[in-house]
Amino acid sequence: MEYVYAALILNETGEEINEDNITGVLEAAGVDVEESRVKALVAALEDVDIEEAIETAAAAPAAGAAAGGAAAAEESDDGDDEADEADADDEDDEEEEDDDGGEGLGELFG
Repeated sequence: MEYVYAALILNETGEEINEDNITGVLEAAGVDVEESRVKALVAALEDVDIEEAIETAAAAPAAGAAAGGAAAAEESDDGDDEADEADADDEDDEEEEDDDGGEGLGELFG
């Protein structure tokens, strides 16, 4: 992972991502550098727009969360009132359990 971080540091500072620069960053961080890994990283990043890749990666979790939220909303709108009532009953039971007072971890440890 430190190899990727070195490439990200170089990208952020506007330096060229090449074998010498990556090796320099890694050595400065005290990493035992493997030349083959440096070469593989440089070759892999040769045609990659790192800024675009970062933006795409940052957008993916947000899109996934939005899609998950939409799916949850669809499930709750399926018209199954009995299931909704059962869920409400379960929530009431949980609240009653919380109000029992004295139960739980506090009782275990005095």
